[in-house]
Amino acid sequence: MKTKIKKAMFAGSFDPITNGHLDIITRSSKIFDELQIGVLNNPNKKCLFTFEERVNLIKASTSHIDNVKVVSFDGLLVRYCEENGIDTLVRGVRSGADVEYELQMAHMNRELNPNIETIILPTNTIYSFISSSLIKEVLSFDADIKRLVPEVVLKELKRKTNRGK
Repeated sequence: MKTKIKKAMFAGSFDPITNGHLDIITRSSKIFDELQIGVLNNPNKKCLFTFEERVNLIKASTSHIDNVKVVSFDGLLVRYCEENGIDTLVRGVRSGADVEYELQMAHMNRELNPNIETIILPTNTIYSFISSSLIKEVLSFDADIKRLVPEVVLKELKRKTNRGK
């Protein structure tokens, strides 16, 4: 009997990917046979990094994890999952506010496709305050963020923002 490959999706805009994201990715990669990191292409969202740059930064940041695949798409997440045999969505949460939002999204996704489950993982407490937006904000004041993002991301953030730290 052939066993089914368990595929999951962790989707977001990742502008930029942080160590909090990597915590969720690393832990999820141990649960599933294949973990796809879905980079949402939303032209209405103003991002520091281009779509291609975000995809490349995620690939560089996750290259050491064998069962991670970086993909990109636009449109409904559940539709992408249906078309690609993915039956689990992974979401990370930092706080109660995140839980409320992610619970609403999980219910909507379940309404759209009851065959797709959502697993919500709390991030490691050392990353519980990190968000991509906050990273960009504190960097604008020349804050040291080297413990908060992968090295490749730090290098690109400095290049993009002309920061020397």
